[in-house]
Amino acid sequence: MEKGKFLQTMGNMFIDGSAKIGKNCTIGQFAIIEKDAVIGDECQIGHNVVIHSGTVIGKGVRIDANTVIGKQPLRSKRSIFKSDKKYEPARIGDECLIGAQVIIYVGSEIANNVLIADSAAVREDVKVGEYTILGRSCTVENFTTIGKKCKLETNSYITAYSTIEDYCFIAPGVVTTNDNYLGRTEERFKHFKGVTIRKGGRIGGGAVILPGLEIGADAIVAAGAVVTKNVPEKMIYAGMPAKEFRPVPDDQLLENQGWE
Repeated sequence: MEKGKFLQTMGNMFIDGSAKIGKNCTIGQFAIIEKDAVIGDECQIGHNVVIHSGTVIGKGVRIDANTVIGKQPLRSKRSIFKSDKKYEPARIGDECLIGAQVIIYVGSEIANNVLIADSAAVREDVKVGEYTILGRSCTVENFTTIGKKCKLETNSYITAYSTIEDYCFIAPGVVTTNDNYLGRTEERFKHFKGVTIRKGGRIGGGAVILPGLEIGADAIVAAGAVVTKNVPEKMIYAGMPAKEFRPVPDDQLLENQGWE
């Protein structure tokens, strides 16, 4: 293919001439693959998928219909983030499964064997570790790092500037926050901080975690809790506001699961 020129194949597909497509790939109708994109061998690209310029996709990746990879962020004039930042292309590791209507932004890094379910969104400056699952309609905001073998379930919301370490579990409807000023005063711009969930931490359905707090390794936040202070490792916190309930049972500790 001639570099820099879009080619139309069978009247319904657009692939830039500089894009590199691996062996034995299938590409659906009305897919768009922009310049300098790289797609590994044995990939399945669904109908209406858009792969933006420079995106790198590993081998054996499945991307379902209407998904966008490498989207540029939108910036309000009031945003705390710079609109002129230059991002590295999005990178998708080997053997990933990416559902329908997923949006993965430019500057994101998805490791091997990650599953991102339908309608999820992964913002710029996000890293996701291998074998992690992002559930349906899960949202991961920018400047967030998620470790390996985590599970973030349906409609969970991970705010910007957060860290989730390996083997964490986030139940459906969990909400994390990063702004103690609730969008008021200039002072807030100095204090944005997301949450930190240490290795093996677990958060029950519908829990809310306030800005800047840390959930200790192997700790549990019970369903429906509102976390207003740090949770020590290997402890269960429950209630509104969340308070110490009891230690995590020994048979549930990560060290006794044989996963590592």
